[in-house]
Amino acid sequence: MRAHTPGRRAAETRRDRGQVAIEYMGFIPLMLLVGLLTIQLGVAAYAVNQASTGARAAARTASQDVRQGDPVTAGREAMSDWLGSYKNSRFSSHGGIGEVTYTTRVRIPSVVPGIDDWGWARRSSTMPRG
Repeated sequence: MRAHTPGRRAAETRRDRGQVAIEYMGFIPLMLLVGLLTIQLGVAAYAVNQASTGARAAARTASQDVRQGDPVTAGREAMSDWLGSYKNSRFSSHGGIGEVTYTTRVRIPSVVPGIDDWGWARRSSTMPRG
């Protein structure tokens, strides 16, 4: 039978704390990666929302009988500055006799280091003429 010694228990506790710290340090990169990917998902959803907003504003402007400006400029102005810039967005139009359709593509920005290309968010909007 072992005799209980207070010094031995204290030494075991210190060793356990060191092991927990090492395990925690190994888990931190995984937690950071999951956090960045979650933020990236939110940024991608925001890019899709902005593409929809730009397409809707461009189609609305193009559908008016008396235009109040260029549809592409109206679409860019409706979007946030960092996604609506000429570098990050593309507009194209299609039209029939009674309607006009604008399609907007917005580059999805990256927040994850090392992955620069997340592709493009694409949305279309159709408005009746007149």
